[in-house]
Amino acid sequence: MSQDPTLPHHPHDHDHSHGPGHTHPHAQGQADPPWKHDGVRVIAGNQLDGNTAQTPGMDRRAAINFARVGAQKLWAGTVTIHADAKTGAHHHGHLESVIYVIRGKARMRWGERLEFTAEAGPGDFIYVPPYVPHQEINASPTEVLECVLCRSDGEAVAVNLEIEPVEKPDTVLWVDPTHPRGGV
Repeated sequence: MSQDPTLPHHPHDHDHSHGPGHTHPHAQGQADPPWKHDGVRVIAGNQLDGNTAQTPGMDRRAAINFARVGAQKLWAGTVTIHADAKTGAHHHGHLESVIYVIRGKARMRWGERLEFTAEAGPGDFIYVPPYVPHQEINASPTEVLECVLCRSDGEAVAVNLEIEPVEKPDTVLWVDPTHPRGGV
């Protein structure tokens, strides 16, 4: 079998399997180069899928998941929360989540009674560990909160909770190299 000169050398001394029943086009004798149909995917921002697990107060839209691109170990999409709105309390089971704030001001509450709080703005990342009850709040009375969300599995797990929150949560300062004395 001769190699396509436009492709980098691709040695064949490793396993090419990608799951049950999956073979590369070149393994089937087809003319298409490897990875043409199962390589990089681009999902247009106006083609995100709202048919995913939802929590009251927010709009989640899937970009990357098993159903759309065959992702096995992650889920990615967007979250929008209207001005002066908040979500219901929830957690995401065994999944880890990362939220990247694009626009607006996010206020996160978490804990058994949502007793802790921290804020994040554009360019900030928020990490949510597995099983942590939390609530996203748009801290702006006028601006929409827009975020990108990634999870550690292709599942769309959202377990909505009935929690009676404490009236005034404790503010938790983020301590990191940029904010050695704590920042909000």
